[in-house]
Amino acid sequence: MISDKIRQVENLHILLWLLKDTCWVLIWKTGGMIMIVPTLFVAFYITFLSRKNIPELLHNIAVTCWIIANSIWMIGEFYFDDETRTFASIFFILGLAVILFYYLYYLPFVANRKVSHK
Repeated sequence: MISDKIRQVENLHILLWLLKDTCWVLIWKTGGMIMIVPTLFVAFYITFLSRKNIPELLHNIAVTCWIIANSIWMIGEFYFDDETRTFASIFFILGLAVILFYYLYYLPFVANRKVSHK
């Protein structure tokens, strides 16, 4: 179960993420660059808070990878003629790998252990 504290921080995180991406789409470089810091900080904080709940932890690691990738991509569009997609894709793939690990290995493993313990 997700605690009320984590849920409140997640709601704040959505606001920060939307602000960052709005700056990106409006090509407001200063705002976008500034918003990377609190958005990533809160992503790391949520991941830390969820460390005792493996499913939440893995999903939050994937979200953090996504935001890192998203930020690298934004920086590339702002300052490097969109030449950072390769670096961004590394973090997108890493986040996807974490989620695939959860759904293809961890979740079936836990389900199998519950069945065998009955």
